[in-house]
Amino acid sequence: MSTSQLRALRGATTAVANTSAAISEAVAELIDALVERNNLEGGQILSVTFSVTADLDAIFPAAIARRREGWDGVALLDCQQMAVAGDLPRCIRLLAHAWLEQQQPVRHAYLRDAARLRPDLAD
Repeated sequence: MSTSQLRALRGATTAVANTSAAISEAVAELIDALVERNNLEGGQILSVTFSVTADLDAIFPAAIARRREGWDGVALLDCQQMAVAGDLPRCIRLLAHAWLEQQQPVRHAYLRDAARLRPDLAD
């Protein structure tokens, strides 16, 4: 009997510029961190929703994630983050749903300047 359960994983990072290269680098680093911290394989990941601040529009984060090996069956979605005065610029957030063993702790990933958003979860 499997003890897996659907869990929510959070993460965020920042891009150094509004370019395809900078956003791709930030998204890949964020996904790598989430996958490594939670020992994930593509088949365990059900969906990932990315949100970006309005100052990032050079490439869709989901397009970057879609290139990952083993992620063919992962549902990916992009949306724009709600605009709030004083928000962190060039920020990429994600919410992932993955099947994890029930006793496995969830490890979120807050990288780069986004570590300020959740210092309690940043490494």
